[in-house]
Amino acid sequence: MLHIVDDEDVIRDALEWLAQSRGLAARGYAGGQAFLDALGSQHDAGGECVLLDVRMPGMNGIAVFDQLVARGLLARLPVIFLTGHGEVPMAVDSLKRGAFDFFEKPFNDNQLMDRVEEAFAKSRQAAASSAVHARLATLSAREREVLDLILAGNMNKVVADKLGISMRTVEVHRAHIFDKMQVKTAVELAGLLK
Repeated sequence: MLHIVDDEDVIRDALEWLAQSRGLAARGYAGGQAFLDALGSQHDAGGECVLLDVRMPGMNGIAVFDQLVARGLLARLPVIFLTGHGEVPMAVDSLKRGAFDFFEKPFNDNQLMDRVEEAFAKSRQAAASSAVHARLATLSAREREVLDLILAGNMNKVVADKLGISMRTVEVHRAHIFDKMQVKTAVELAGLLK
């Protein structure tokens, strides 16, 4: 989902149309607080991006950005600033703090949408990484030990010997690990965790 946060109706409408012309779902917000209020804990697995105007009445774009930083959402919600009043220090500071990009109005439509698509790719990658870490967190301490030995290329018998458990117990742990990590083979598991 492309989130367009701009107080100008014409800009929001144009950006929504531009996004849809590239096959991207888009939603517009007339202000920063409206966007933050609508922002839930669920995120689009297909990727997300925020096009954020700097100057808006009420909560400006920098304040919205600060909220996203404070909530730790920049990896899942890359921010591209749009402004008609760009200042180099503001742009540099925003980029240093994690903004994905900074565009001055008027902007080149194709360049902006190319960066939006790159931001979507970054968001998808962050979502996938977060999902893997969430699955890893479900493993017990013993399953983590078995996992580490499997990833080191050890066969079940070697894992059993190293941990002082039966080979059948290793097989049970291995099955639980594969279920929890949603893989079918050790090769797939290694690829997921590289």
